[in-house]
Order: sequence, then C-alpha cells, then structure tokens
Amino acid sequence: MENGLHTMGEVNGSFYQPSAFFMMGIPGLEAFHHWISIPFCVLYLIALSGNCMILFIIKKTQSLHEPMYYLLSMLAVTDLGLVFCTLPTTLGIFWFNMRRIGFDACLTQTYFIHTLSFIESSVLLAMAFDRFIAISHPLRHPSILTKTTVVKIGLAIIVRGMVSLLPIPFLLKRLTYCGKTELSHSFCFHSDIMNLACADIKVNVFYGMIILLSTVGMDFIFIVLSYILIIKTVVSLATKEECLKALNTCVSHICAVLVFFIPMIALSMIHRFGKNVPPLVNTLVAYTYLIIPPALNPIIYSIKSSHIREALIRALWKKSESDW
Repeated sequence: MENGLHTMGEVNGSFYQPSAFFMMGIPGLEAFHHWISIPFCVLYLIALSGNCMILFIIKKTQSLHEPMYYLLSMLAVTDLGLVFCTLPTTLGIFWFNMRRIGFDACLTQTYFIHTLSFIESSVLLAMAFDRFIAISHPLRHPSILTKTTVVKIGLAIIVRGMVSLLPIPFLLKRLTYCGKTELSHSFCFHSDIMNLACADIKVNVFYGMIILLSTVGMDFIFIVLSYILIIKTVVSLATKEECLKALNTCVSHICAVLVFFIPMIALSMIHRFGKNVPPLVNTLVAYTYLIIPPALNPIIYSIKSSHIREALIRALWKKSESDW
C-alpha cells in the first residue's frame, strides 16, 4: 500500500511521507545478530551499571561534592540518556529483528540522540574549564566554580542543546520522501533520514553544518585551547613532580574527550563526504560513537580518579561488612 501511495506521490509531484522507516543492524552479518548481541549487551550493562555507580558514589560521598564531580555526574546522566535512546532499537533488531520504527518516533529519537550528544560535548568543555581553573588558579577555584555557578552552567548546557536541535525534527518533517525507507543504522540520525528525501535538502545540510560547527566544533576548539593554557601553566611549575601531579589530574578527562570526539568527527565526515565508504565501516563507527563512550567513561574515571576509586572501595567494604 505504501509503495502504491509513493508511486502516485512521485507521479503527481505531491507531498509524501512514509509511515515508518526500517532500521539496519550490521550489514552482511544478519545471520549472526544473536551472537553479535552478546558484546552489545555487555557494553550496555557496563554503561548502565557503571554510570549508576558513579552517580551513587558521588551522591553518598560528601568529599566528592565538588564542581569536578558535579560535572562528572552530568556526564554520567548524559551517557545514561544515550544508552536509553539506542538500547531498545539496537537490541530489538539483534534479538527480534524488529526493524520498523514509526516516522514520528524516528524523528523523536533523532532529536534526543543529537541533543544528548551536544550536551555531552558541552559537559566535556565545562570539565576542561574546571581543570584549567584548578591548575592555573588553584586558590581562586572554589570562589569561581561555586555550586551555584555549576548549576547555572548545567542549565545553560541543557538549554543550549535542546534549543539548538529543536528545528531538526521540523526540518525533516517538511521534506517529501522517496520510495527508499531503509536507514543505515539501528537508530535514527538526521543526515541518514534527510538523505532518503527526494526534495531539496540544502536547508537541512546548511543548518546541520552551522549547528555542528557552532556548538560541538567550538566546544572542541575551546577544549584544545584550555589544554594549551594548562600545559603553559604546568611548564612553569618548579619541579617535575608538580608537573606530573598536575597533568595526572587531567588524564581521565583527556581520555573521555578522545573517546567522544574521535568517533564523532569520523562519523560526521563519513555522512558528509564518505559516499564510497563500505556500509560496515559506517555502522561500526556509529556504534563506536554512541555505545563505547557511555561504557568507557565510568571505567576511565574509576581507574584514574583516586577519589572515586577510594569511595567505591569504601562502599564495597561497608556492604561486605553489613552482609557478614
């Protein structure tokens, strides 16, 4: 029925939107989806339990009620949001071959995935600013980054992400679409949906590029500038031990930045310029971008942050004592 409607729409030049899109798992490996789901389940389990653990430890440990850990809590909440956005459709395909997603549901998922990604980028920038103040102006750090300031930064990040991405669903909804309804991933992306349209998508491309460069692009530039200033400060320190101690406080954040931005930049380049890139590469980069950071971030901070690690050990020790 949909194909018939589409044919009439094309012939008459009328407006047409499909009732649903069909998502894709891992191209060429459909027969192994049940087995492939195992590492995905492990990653999702690590992401859910790890980020919940981070939030629990920070909430219960009074000494962690500081700007750095408030920002880390925001990062954990954002990662949980990304997990809940992609988990139902991804595991739905791998377990039950549920490829169909309604048109409006796909636009909603697109909005939340992109919004949460932009929020994560901004949180990483705020964390870089925190590290810069802590290292360059340690005495002024408590007075600059107060609880009130952190709350204002958090609200600004959320509003910025939600407002800047708000036009995206409406820009996609105004388009008329062709017969092809198969997406490239097991979740919905703006660029993936707009490429299925048979209308002029210049506005979508332009707006997407402007928003990406003015938000995530600027965030990345300011993160790099923050670390240039941090390195400049660290070099001026008296002893090698002080330098290493100062840099060691940044290792977790640097790892989180690399884990997030490298696959994000790679995926953006593939969507815009990689028409000849194999579908499998496109799919794997997308999974790396949306699933790996939420799973790795709690591990990175648990290993590299002595305060988080010690609080976790204390919590586990108290639990073991209560069990006895």
